[in-house]
Amino acid sequence: MNLSTEQENLVRQWVADGASLSDVQKQIRAEFGLHPTFFDVRMLVMSLGAQVKDKEVQVAADDVTKAKLPPKPGASPSEPTTPGSVSVSVDTLQVIPGALVSGGVTFSDGNKARWYFDQMGRFGFEPELPGYTPPEADMQSFKLQLSQELRSRGF
Repeated sequence: MNLSTEQENLVRQWVADGASLSDVQKQIRAEFGLHPTFFDVRMLVMSLGAQVKDKEVQVAADDVTKAKLPPKPGASPSEPTTPGSVSVSVDTLQVIPGALVSGGVTFSDGNKARWYFDQMGRFGFEPELPGYTPPEADMQSFKLQLSQELRSRGF
């Protein structure tokens, strides 16, 4: 999608003002008369270096049903972690497209990550906290537990 410098600046401003990608898509249609796909808008925003802001969710402190997040879909229940322990789970349903097997891990410091092996056998690791690197001892424990868990399931 080719936009003029002025149009690109408008898109940057919309995103800075808190517009979602869907909002930007609607604005481009209304203001510029173009009909981009959602993917086109996503790529445009990325190429402009704009950052879409996450919407804040208001939760009443006494409303426990909204305050607790449900577990990841298909994740097998895991034991509660104790300080200094690592807990590994394997998804019972396929939740990551293209993955042969996937699951979650909770490290001793409470940080969590998703892991997977794709159909080519490549390992993927996605921490919930961007840029997080677990302690080396936790990684060793994670590798050992993951290996044992996958062997017990026939992988």
